[in-house]
Amino acid sequence: MKIMKTMKKLPGGVLLAPAIIGILLNTFFPDALKIGGFTTALFKASTTGFLALFMLCAGSQIDVKKAKVALAKGAVLTITKILIGACIGLLIGKVFGNSGIFGLSLLAIIPAMTNSNSSLFAVLSSENGDDTDVGAVSVIALNNGPLFTMLILGASGFASIPVISFVAVLIPVIVGFVLGNLDPDWRELLSHGHMLIPFLGFSIGASLNLQTILNAGVPGLILGIITLVFTGLGGYFVYGIFHCKRAVGAAIGTTAGIASATPMALAAIDPTFAPFASSATVQVSASVIITALLCPLLVNYLGKREKNRHPKAILENSTKVVQNTLNIENSETINNIKN
Repeated sequence: MKIMKTMKKLPGGVLLAPAIIGILLNTFFPDALKIGGFTTALFKASTTGFLALFMLCAGSQIDVKKAKVALAKGAVLTITKILIGACIGLLIGKVFGNSGIFGLSLLAIIPAMTNSNSSLFAVLSSENGDDTDVGAVSVIALNNGPLFTMLILGASGFASIPVISFVAVLIPVIVGFVLGNLDPDWRELLSHGHMLIPFLGFSIGASLNLQTILNAGVPGLILGIITLVFTGLGGYFVYGIFHCKRAVGAAIGTTAGIASATPMALAAIDPTFAPFASSATVQVSASVIITALLCPLLVNYLGKREKNRHPKAILENSTKVVQNTLNIENSETINNIKN
């Protein structure tokens, strides 16, 4: 059976498909996963542990020896994504409070808009950019998880988060970063952190039920559209500073599947967010699907628009790349003849 391939056909399906199974199980058989032991530990009470390990794995993939351009691109896009999400979320919070607007609380808006789907970015950048664009994903992956949401809500005063909680979230990232840069074998081992995602998804789903999903309704769709338009176009315009294919910048207009775990994680730290945690989780999950479906269309549209506006410049750049490649090959041939 091709279970994994089937899951991947659904946007964010590696996380969302197990989450759906968890939701159904928790709705119709709520006591099935409460029998204790390894069963409860793995399938019901594992969200925090899996999320922490995922962040450690993400930190391990940041290679300080990689090209500066790739790291710079990743930093610029990550900062852009976070600033746009933070500004919109905090502005709504300032006017409407923690409950937000249109049924969207801060606990849904900020995680959805500041967490980008790094896997989808890698795919879109490889199709529409170059190696430095793909390399930027090592930095972009850092915004997956609750860290920046905690920083935004804590620094703005919307959440009461002790300093030690920030440190506790940051330590797994630092440990992963150190291990990955000290030993390539550790980086290779931890590069398989995506295997945690299905189990994390099931654990998230096991804390929800169908009534929660029905209550989320249209707000989740609105959240996905807002995330795509504001952060996607923001990345597109900011990426122009690198004088490259700007359409790649729009690939940050997504919500990471892992972001679905952030509302629960934040509510565990600050109980004032507990009333919004369930609906926020579903709304963020809806944003994951909407942005995963529409972001590739946006990137492709902007890419074609760029080619139509600047066909000559693109042709010149391609010619230069070919010429440089030929020069390198000719030089190697001459050296081989000399030797």
